[in-house]
Amino acid sequence: MKKNSVSLAVLGALMAAGSSLAFAAPDWSKVPKTDIHVFHPGATPVEWVQGKGEHSGASGLKKGETCAGCHIEDGKLSLDIKRLQSKELEPKGAPKVGTYPVGVQAAYDATNLYVRLTFKAPAGGADKSDKENEVKASLMFPNAQVPMGEQIGCWATCHQDARTMPGADDKKTKYVKAGAFDLMQWRSSNKSFDGSVTDKRAMEGGKAGAKAEGAKAGDTYTVTFTRKLAGNATLAAGKAVTFGIAIHADNAGGRFHHVSFNQTIGLGADGDIKAVKQ
Repeated sequence: MKKNSVSLAVLGALMAAGSSLAFAAPDWSKVPKTDIHVFHPGATPVEWVQGKGEHSGASGLKKGETCAGCHIEDGKLSLDIKRLQSKELEPKGAPKVGTYPVGVQAAYDATNLYVRLTFKAPAGGADKSDKENEVKASLMFPNAQVPMGEQIGCWATCHQDARTMPGADDKKTKYVKAGAFDLMQWRSSNKSFDGSVTDKRAMEGGKAGAKAEGAKAGDTYTVTFTRKLAGNATLAAGKAVTFGIAIHADNAGGRFHHVSFNQTIGLGADGDIKAVKQ
């Protein structure tokens, strides 16, 4: 009995070790990095994007085209940054840096998706309402029920009546009219959040089991997110998933972030970012 007990104990230890190795964090030195350029969007909610005469892409969206399809060329932004920084589209004052690159890496295993962001957070912000956090980094994933989620990404949650928009209700958060986003966020006060956006934004109680950790070395932040493949947005090997990035730099709050257009992560499939299988 003693011999069998020892054997079972050793087998159990080996199985536990194998399990932890199977789902260990990726070796990021073996995962390719792609730059995604984020930009300050100003006060441009989805209603502005779809409005007549204000945005030339409205007709394209009706045809099924994507924001990224028009505004990203060879990995670079094709965008009127000066207009987004103008009083016309940012009446309160825009950050001095209109756009900057974020290095993105992704990997996955049988249970989780791992996404790593590397960036230098610019100074010169016009809004410093978050005194507790110099930086916040967020990822959002829409599910298939979000109207135009794959076309416009995070813009599906951004409405003209939401908080920090000019003249809007300061208590109303981001929301979608159908479907749901998985929302995950890391804050430089060393906090992480697993949330969602449905008819309102919730920073806790998400379905993706998201965790995040980050650190600053010199002038560079590195933030790593881990989420389950299951969630509001269900991820699977062999498929691509839409996601978006938002970074609040220089103690910014509300809409004074820098965001990406809709991008895709391919899990063993084509995508703007190709996740490496672990």
